[in-house]
Amino acid sequence: MTWAVGTIVVPIAAACLSFLFGRYATIWIVAGAAGGILLAVGGLAGQVWEDGPLRYPVGGWEAPLGIDWYADGLTISMLLMSAVVVVLTSIYAWGYLRHEAGAIFSTSSRPSVTYETFWPLWFFLWAALNALFLSADLFNLYVTLELLGLSAAILMTLGGRPAALTAGMRYLLVSLLGSLAYLLGVGFLYGAFGTLDLESLQSVAISGPTTWVAITLITLGLLLKTGLFPLHIWLPPAHANAPAPVSAILSGLVVKASFYVLLRLWFQIFHPLLAPLAGHFLGVLGAGAILWGSLQAFRQERLKLLVAYSTVAQLGYLFLLFPLADMAAVAGIVWSGGIYHALSHALAKAAMFLAAGNIMLAVGHDRTRQLDGLAQSMPMTLFAFGLGGMSLMGLPPSGGFVAKWLLLRAALESGQWWWAGIILGGGLMAAGYIFMVLKRAFAIVPVNGSVQAIPYSLELIALTLALCAVLLGLATTIPLTLLQIGAPFPSELISGGR
Repeated sequence: MTWAVGTIVVPIAAACLSFLFGRYATIWIVAGAAGGILLAVGGLAGQVWEDGPLRYPVGGWEAPLGIDWYADGLTISMLLMSAVVVVLTSIYAWGYLRHEAGAIFSTSSRPSVTYETFWPLWFFLWAALNALFLSADLFNLYVTLELLGLSAAILMTLGGRPAALTAGMRYLLVSLLGSLAYLLGVGFLYGAFGTLDLESLQSVAISGPTTWVAITLITLGLLLKTGLFPLHIWLPPAHANAPAPVSAILSGLVVKASFYVLLRLWFQIFHPLLAPLAGHFLGVLGAGAILWGSLQAFRQERLKLLVAYSTVAQLGYLFLLFPLADMAAVAGIVWSGGIYHALSHALAKAAMFLAAGNIMLAVGHDRTRQLDGLAQSMPMTLFAFGLGGMSLMGLPPSGGFVAKWLLLRAALESGQWWWAGIILGGGLMAAGYIFMVLKRAFAIVPVNGSVQAIPYSLELIALTLALCAVLLGLATTIPLTLLQIGAPFPSELISGGR
């Protein structure tokens, strides 16, 4: 489990080094951290693949006295997803922050803000993500959620614009409120059962008023942090007003962290203690998110706000996992489909936010009504945006298609046709607002305004992430097999085929 230590120590070391050496050593620190974390995650993935789920007592002290780290197929999938998205987005951020004209940051006037503040926070956020995915006790999950929220809140305000500061403050207050609710729930569980370790809690937790209050508080706190409808008020302005690389990480990864915690707790501890109605309630909220987020995306006049409301909608699919998993016959399919959606959405949404960032750098705005003919000048960026949108729609051969097909299959096989209707309707609505943008951008008309040249690497990174979302749909055997290691529900997806 030495590899697990590397996934956390390397980004913390990179954060410290980037603070000490600033802009002059940034490229070497980014390259070293990216290589080190990829190596650590790859080594840990190899161990889990060979040996199955692993548990590691930090400092040699096992739970309940010490803190355990835990890694299974879900953990490795999330770590790999984070590594791919953050590595590519880090390369993008390095070029983005160096590009002065039209950028949110001005490296010539305030280089200390760009480098000496951005990169330490960036690496601390990465360390918090990795630590959260490995954590196996309630309090350690709380600590990592707090580190993640604080890093994200400051990163989204570094541009200094009033809208970004307001959005960042709103996000911070909502995040702290969610943390308070979560911590109160943890206190109730500890008072009732005397342990915070997830494995120990699983064996001793019983139904009762105290447990139900704790579950309600913890779930509410995590839903606030995830931004699930109708608790999503903070999400669109936060994602739309942050710098492009920060928006990509917020939408692709940060909101998935709190969902990951809820997923772990729900199916490891909460599920046997609750009536099926609880899962269906989360499913109704997810359906509301799909419909409301999609409708709001149609109404947006800014591209980043459109993509942000799309995140509200796409998060809804993740919560369809809870009601569908109540049917034992399809639970394994639902598990694979839900997690596959999280993975494909992270890649696609990061690509779309980086594409939107490229457009802002090139034309100085992201107003959708003024993007006519832009694909003539930025074909690679618009192609990346379209490929990412293809995954959101659920079109083959993307990863989004595999995810939505599995969820749709589970809904139909279990006789819950209403969820199938929501899945199909959400895909059609996503196609509507994506094609609304592409229709303008690919129109054969003179470009509205001047288009400034941007570094080729920025366009290439966005395209690479979009291609990864498509590749996830073409190479499904290994990811789906990995998801079954330590999964709470058995699945015959690999042996029996889709």
